[in-house]
Amino acid sequence: MLFQNLYLRKIQQSMVTKIFNNTKRAFALKSDKELKKALFIFGMMNKPALVAIGTRVTNLAIKLNLPVDGLIRKTIFEMFCGGISMKDCEPVMEKMYQMHVHSVLDFSKEGEEAEEVFDKTLEIKKDIVKFANGKKQISFTVFKPTGIGRFEIWEKVSAKEELSKKEQEEWERVRNRVDEICKLAYNLDTKILADAEESWMQDAADDLLEEMMEKYNKEKVIVYNTLQCYRWDRLQYIKDLHKRAKNKGFKVGAKIVRGAYMEKENARAEKMGYPTPICEDKEATDVNFNAVLYYAMQNLEDIWLYIGTHNEVSTYLTMQLMDEKGIDQRDDRIWFSQLFGMSDHITFNLALNGFNAAKLVPFGPVKDVIPYLIRRAQENSSVKGQTGRELALLREEKDRRDGNFTKTIA
Repeated sequence: MLFQNLYLRKIQQSMVTKIFNNTKRAFALKSDKELKKALFIFGMMNKPALVAIGTRVTNLAIKLNLPVDGLIRKTIFEMFCGGISMKDCEPVMEKMYQMHVHSVLDFSKEGEEAEEVFDKTLEIKKDIVKFANGKKQISFTVFKPTGIGRFEIWEKVSAKEELSKKEQEEWERVRNRVDEICKLAYNLDTKILADAEESWMQDAADDLLEEMMEKYNKEKVIVYNTLQCYRWDRLQYIKDLHKRAKNKGFKVGAKIVRGAYMEKENARAEKMGYPTPICEDKEATDVNFNAVLYYAMQNLEDIWLYIGTHNEVSTYLTMQLMDEKGIDQRDDRIWFSQLFGMSDHITFNLALNGFNAAKLVPFGPVKDVIPYLIRRAQENSSVKGQTGRELALLREEKDRRDGNFTKTIA
């Protein structure tokens, strides 16, 4: 209750500033043509039925090897991806950096199972770390645990099931890949984020990432694990992790997000007859996210934060806490981040007001990133109010450019 009262008071104070309403700054990098395209795409994503149909049609087209790459590339790919290669992303990253927005490059291939593909993906991830080294535009790199190891082996280790000799060898290869990429990041002084995934594989990832933190986060934070705060157990998890970190002498890197697998989590829990790990509703998720955020903010000497959120209230809360604690806006222990193509009104206004702000910039061949793009469309259509807010701000900026109304910009 004390936290809730404090939280409400801080938000009431913070919302007075309304910095995220500045559409001129938010969409400064979009040409008139790009603005119209964004309006069209978000308009489509605001209709869940259309997203469902589009998803089925896209998946069918891929199975039938129909030539849909060009259409996807000119629409949703250009909206949510930086390019096909790291080199492709450079102009986008440089444009954003001119407005003080950093980039987090993410090779977004998903759903593979072959060992040779995992080895190849590891090399790509290492190439990204090397590519980022010394580039002021790139603040973090990122990897997906199941991008470098079979989902089923993560799941089996998480369940603490006995592994066969072959599986033990496979798991050791996975461990070595994770260590290899974290060690390279440490040697090149480049921060690295590990994505979170489904709860039934996450325990193995949590344990392994904690090992990496103990190894590489002694003086400062290099390795960050992701906490999906729609899981009701994440507040206790970060408290327990913090306690272990203090005892063992390492710092915690915490990327906090609300989460991306809610429907899948609830469906599996119901099917298998166990209590869902997911908060009962969005309001409970918001409270849990802000509680995790608040705990980390009270312990910044031990916990460094990467705040991945499209929620304005949580962002205002962080800004207010920073102000009250006298924390410099460019303090390296606190970063804000949103996905490329989304919530520009948050990212660019944060950056232009002096905060550490970054965009997660996915890249890869069009067919390889289609699963990521489908997830973006589905999440935008399912999160109540989010796409509507994007649309309203895009329309406001179009009206401003067209001279249809006069507005004083803060």
